[in-house]
Amino acid sequence: MTTTSTGAVREPRPAPGRRAAVLGHPVAHSLSPVLHRAAYAALGLDDWTYDAVDVTEEQLAGFVGRLDGSWAGLSLTMPLKQTVIPLLDHVEPLAEVVGAVNTVIVQAAPGRPVLVGANTDVHGVVAALREGLGEQRRIGSAVVLGAGATASSTLAALAELGCTTPRIFVRSLGRAGVTMRAAHRMGVEPQFLVMDVPERMLDALRTADVVVSTLPPRAADPWAEALGDAVGGVLLDCAYDPRPTALGAAWAAAGGRAVGGERMLLHQATEQVRLMTGRPAPQEAMEHALEAALTG
Repeated sequence: MTTTSTGAVREPRPAPGRRAAVLGHPVAHSLSPVLHRAAYAALGLDDWTYDAVDVTEEQLAGFVGRLDGSWAGLSLTMPLKQTVIPLLDHVEPLAEVVGAVNTVIVQAAPGRPVLVGANTDVHGVVAALREGLGEQRRIGSAVVLGAGATASSTLAALAELGCTTPRIFVRSLGRAGVTMRAAHRMGVEPQFLVMDVPERMLDALRTADVVVSTLPPRAADPWAEALGDAVGGVLLDCAYDPRPTALGAAWAAAGGRAVGGERMLLHQATEQVRLMTGRPAPQEAMEHALEAALTG
């Protein structure tokens, strides 16, 4: 940031003709291009491009190794959020403790660019939950469904909101190691439980201040059918296809407040745009583009 001769602050101008992309496998379904392209248009970055590129875990090192100074950044979806970490020059503290990078910032440098890993999923979860919580700023109890990379980010988000002892329901404790290690690094103490006692899980869902489902699309449908009609907390279902999800619709029908996964998607993307362009994200333009894509 610089100042003019009159002392006014002048925002830095992003380099022209920059490139960005979302990587994942599969990735064709991603709405990240809709969000980022809308942001570039609103910011007047007409020569910036943003694409979706299908990249497997095995292909990631080769792709990252070919990045040059024309790149501004990458968005990463599954299964690349952990795979990318050893390929980076620096990892921001939050991403390091969570153990998941969903954003790579490409910084110009002599020779090859410097790659910095960040996590904007935590910001996305916190912002989406705050929409549902309204005036309530702190929470006492929480439940997380699933134990993948998004669950690790959710643990950090819940801690920011005041809950460091959530209950995490998983299909298999043997597949929850990544999230267990992330919890240890964060200094939080979740209770890991297997989804094999339906009444125990349903009771937890009905009584928690906040529930976050990080399960894949439609994986939570059986729990929606069994939910019943008495919930009082806020649900964030990170899936958003279909919209509303079966769990989200059942939750709202039972008296709870349901926040769609598209809200998390929007908020994490606004932070990515800020990091990659150096400018405040035009959230309203991004929100309108996302809504058009989801209803179109």
